[in-house]
Amino acid sequence: MADNSKPVIGFIGVGFMGHGMAKNIRLGGYDLWIKGNRNRTPVENLVSMGAKEAATAKEIAENCDIVHICLPNSDFVEEIIRGEDGILAGAREGLIVIDTTTADPSSTIALAADMAKQGVTMVDAPLGRTPKEAEEGMLDAMVGCDDATFAKVQPVIDCWAGTINHIGPVGSAHKMKLLMNFIGMSYGAIYSEALVMGAKVGIAPQKFREVMAPSRMGCGFFDTFMSYAVDRNRDAHKFTIANASKDVRYANNMASAAGVVGIMAAATKHYYTHVEAIGHGADYVPMVSDHIGRLNGIDMEEEVKKGA
Repeated sequence: MADNSKPVIGFIGVGFMGHGMAKNIRLGGYDLWIKGNRNRTPVENLVSMGAKEAATAKEIAENCDIVHICLPNSDFVEEIIRGEDGILAGAREGLIVIDTTTADPSSTIALAADMAKQGVTMVDAPLGRTPKEAEEGMLDAMVGCDDATFAKVQPVIDCWAGTINHIGPVGSAHKMKLLMNFIGMSYGAIYSEALVMGAKVGIAPQKFREVMAPSRMGCGFFDTFMSYAVDRNRDAHKFTIANASKDVRYANNMASAAGVVGIMAAATKHYYTHVEAIGHGADYVPMVSDHIGRLNGIDMEEEVKKGA
């Protein structure tokens, strides 16, 4: 399957999103090295497709030309790059690192400067869409790097992305992703408030969806959100509240650093922070509607049953 004229690709973090991305890189004919975490299922699947498993990020860097990172947050990214057995410990000049994490842009820019001292190029390429599109190779990619680097990485990113937007220099794609997720998570908070308000005044969740979905305010995010809120499909929108909380927190930090008044960003942040603080960070984003229901003395699952 592999083509020796192609760069060797590494992938660190083969979870919900990373598994599909790595799978599609392998199907694209690239030699692939992977480093997983506690969940062995995606690792073993990729190894069965011919991927090689590395014990450390250092080993990945030693054997690869382009390394992807897909991790929960910037703290993990910094450790996997700067740590004792991290990427920089095994990097050689010319290595390219593509960080697909939704990360703090200030951290990304600082890492890029450190990496450049060793001749390593940092690319930020955060993702849009869901694990379903990751498996299909149809994610949205926002890419931050110079033009020459973009030309090198585009064929690889094309394996796992249906849409690729070159945003600008390194760090710019992570900024764009925070804007996107600020809007998305704010939608989640607004939908939740509206559903609960509706229930309080006698509008069933089903009727809310029926009216809103075909209107100008319907969208893909609305559809998957309501698939849980109304149909109670727990796996319809598999993005954790802990990740959402982190993304909105980064967006608020970016606003503060830019001197921007962020009233909506701050309001959105508090809902996700609340749910995380009460121990439900592993819940998925549409479940915010249940928590906002409880804040108002309403069981949203019961409201759905009443509206059936």
